[in-house]
Order: sequence, then C-alpha cells, then structure tokens
Amino acid sequence: MDGQRRMRAVLWRTLVSTVVFFLILGLIMFVPAGIDWWQGWLFLAVFVLQMVLAAIYLWRKNPEIFFARSKIHKGTKPWDRVLLFLLIVSFGATFPVAGLNHSPVPPWVIVLGYVLLTIGMVGLVWAEAVNKFAEPGVRIQTDRGHTVVDSGPYRFVRHPMYASSFPFFGGLPLALGSCQALIPATVVAAVILVRTALEDRMLHRELPGYREYARRVRYRLVPGVW
Repeated sequence: MDGQRRMRAVLWRTLVSTVVFFLILGLIMFVPAGIDWWQGWLFLAVFVLQMVLAAIYLWRKNPEIFFARSKIHKGTKPWDRVLLFLLIVSFGATFPVAGLNHSPVPPWVIVLGYVLLTIGMVGLVWAEAVNKFAEPGVRIQTDRGHTVVDSGPYRFVRHPMYASSFPFFGGLPLALGSCQALIPATVVAAVILVRTALEDRMLHRELPGYREYARRVRYRLVPGVW
C-alpha cells in the first residue's frame, strides 16, 4: 500500500510539473513571437500529444521511471549539476530564439523537423521503458540497487537516451521553422557529448559490471563510430 501511495504521489507531482512546464513553454514561445505564430501552435499540439502518449506507455511498461525522473536526487555528481544547468538554459533558449527569428521555410524543413523530433522521442521512450535507473542526474544509485541495463536499445549503444537526444533537439528548431534556433540546439548537442564522455568514464570506475558490458557493447552513441 505504501508503494502504491508513493507512486500515486509521484504521478500527481509529475502531472503538476508537466502542466507548469507547458505553461512556461507557452510563455517563452509566444511572448516573443506573438499568438499568431502557427508553427508554434502546431509544435505545441504535437509535443503535448507525444508527451501524453509517452506517459501512458511508460506508466504501463515502467512506472518506476516516474519516480526516477521526478527530481534531481541526492548524490548527483557536482559536475553534472553544472551540465544540467547548461542543458536547461540552452534548451530553454531554443524557444524564444525561434519565436523571435521564425521566417517562411520550405514545408519539407518543417516535416523533417517533426520526423527527427518523433524519432528522438521514440528512442527516448524506448530507453526509459527498459531502464528504471534513467534519472535526470548522473550518480551511482546505491539506494535503488543500481545495476547495468543491457536490454532494449542498450544492446546496441551504451547511452541510447543521449543518442536519441540528437534527433530530438535537432528537430525542434526545424519544426519551429527557425534556422537561428539551431544555435542553442548546437550548444545542447555539445553539452550532451561532454556529459556522455564524463558519465561513461564514471560508470567504468564506479558501477560493478559496467566494464564487462562496455566490452560487449563497444560504442557509446553511434554503432561503428563512437
């Protein structure tokens, strides 16, 4: 019963934080752009739909992920707190930059943006569905019995969530019809690359079984490349 109450509390907190997130997102999008920005309204509708479908799927497949991702947990590495700050700022900057600098673009650019966005979202959800340890911060989760996850997309690369982040964040500016918004998206990509390298090094040192896993799954992000 305690476990059920905890999960209900986590779900409620997730719902509240999601509503607040979208309210803030709407403000930073439409205050700079104005309410007649149709690309912004289309993106918001598609993004909300994707998030709702993802939440329903994850609640069925791995409800523990809602607790894992509900906050930055104690023990998160100090260097990761810095990287998280940079990620949040650069991700958040994508939307006002797009709102201030959107211009007519060929329809195929916007379509490509939504294709990349959807590919990234599917990859992120797939990874979260099999990895109950996918917290927003980097740490060894001794309090949660942290072990190596090698199923699902983790059979192919060691950091599939980061790999999926590239099409996700790359698709955002295109879907919003703003080439200038690729600038903060590029900062996001650079931070993710640094975070991947640092987290992988930490896992090699501190997570039992990770070295053996890394020998089986050689690549961090892209099979055959890195």
